[in-house]
Amino acid sequence: MVTQCWMDFVGGVIQRTQTKRNWCSFDYRRRQHQCTKTHTVLVEETAQENSSKMASSCCKISPVFSIFVFFLFVTSSVCPVMSSESVNSNQTFRPGNELRKLKMIRAHLKKINKPAVKTIQSPDGDLIDCVVTHQQAAFDHPQLKGQKPLDSPERPKGQNPGGMVSENFQLWTMTGESCPEGTVPIRRTTEQDILRASSIRRFGRRRIRRPIRRDTSSNGHEHAVGYVTGDQYYGAKASINVWAPRVANQYEFSLSQMWVISGSFGDDLNTIEAGWQVSPELYGDNYPRFFTYWTTDAYQATGCYNLLCSGFVQTNNRIAIGAAISPTSSYKGGQFDISLLIWKDPKHGNWWLEFGSGVLVGYWPSFLFTHLRSHASMVQFGGEVVNSRSSGFHTPTKMGSGHFAGEGFGKASYFRNLQVVDWDNSLIPLSNLRVLADHPNCYDIQGGINRVWGNYFYYGGPGRNARCP
Repeated sequence: MVTQCWMDFVGGVIQRTQTKRNWCSFDYRRRQHQCTKTHTVLVEETAQENSSKMASSCCKISPVFSIFVFFLFVTSSVCPVMSSESVNSNQTFRPGNELRKLKMIRAHLKKINKPAVKTIQSPDGDLIDCVVTHQQAAFDHPQLKGQKPLDSPERPKGQNPGGMVSENFQLWTMTGESCPEGTVPIRRTTEQDILRASSIRRFGRRRIRRPIRRDTSSNGHEHAVGYVTGDQYYGAKASINVWAPRVANQYEFSLSQMWVISGSFGDDLNTIEAGWQVSPELYGDNYPRFFTYWTTDAYQATGCYNLLCSGFVQTNNRIAIGAAISPTSSYKGGQFDISLLIWKDPKHGNWWLEFGSGVLVGYWPSFLFTHLRSHASMVQFGGEVVNSRSSGFHTPTKMGSGHFAGEGFGKASYFRNLQVVDWDNSLIPLSNLRVLADHPNCYDIQGGINRVWGNYFYYGGPGRNARCP
């Protein structure tokens, strides 16, 4: 919900090179222009048909044949000009390894981009596919094959039914289009999305070199968070101020989210996460986007963002996970936030995600997890950035609004109305909220409590500055 006022391969050409024995060697040189497959195949086929002759008497050939071969070489050398005028430039010659990579990418796209009954063009360039609910990627999981999404669970007691409920908080909905009942809107993944990742295996997953405790940032991830621990938690809720912070380069991100955590901070870490993020690597732009994440092994081999693997089951036909959020907050201007609730269904044990006041988005099946099959042992709220130090200095990537917590409302980003779900499936205020900033000169946090916002905090910062070199 939006709460008002809180608010080519480069082809190559075949170049003839002289050897000590003959004129029969070929050398692939990279060219700026593209050489079309049509002419390349012609040369290759001709070479194959005459291979036996050329192998035995390459330097003793008739004048007529020499002229013919010379003609083929000349044709190949000028094919960039010819192809630009007469042949589709998409038919480009690619070296074998690039062709294999492209084939793997397209196979992966076919796996995650399910057939759509309708496609909606978003103003930001995204394509939103309306996919039949039980055909989404989650149902590729062996334990979900042949099943359909579950019915709505029992909601936590103490959930406030008031407030403005709106699902029109994403750019794609501004077209006036929507997905039909029985389908879910899914952002289409493109070849470029995967090419930006380090590998197909890592696409859609966080880049974390090793699991760490939340009170360190030795892997380049820096936090400013509020958290509670020491009890059994069955969910969490917060309203999160939405901004569009600047991210310095493709391999960094800035996010604001909730973590529901269990296990140690070793290889067995289980997390469920939801919030908004700016990630040029994942999405190819700098829009803040609604996202989810999960892992059962500290971000190593399990889990993914959004719907990019078999995991989260979406049930809502009006909210697209991974789609851009609009509007966003502005400095000394309008403030907007989204309210999110994650809780464990006491009957079936699945973890559900709710947006606003009563809009179910979907759920994480309990069988995905180990420790979280029972309960969470920590709940965390706040911001996170990646500091790659690409220039040898701290990154200027911003967290939240890009301003420090002390600037307050309208200037610094905030979380408000922080709550947890207890063993009785009741929403209760936090007690003993602790706050932590890994590098307070770069990003900081200040907590508080009042009658209107309950437990809250301001957080964020500009990254590199005079006190954060």
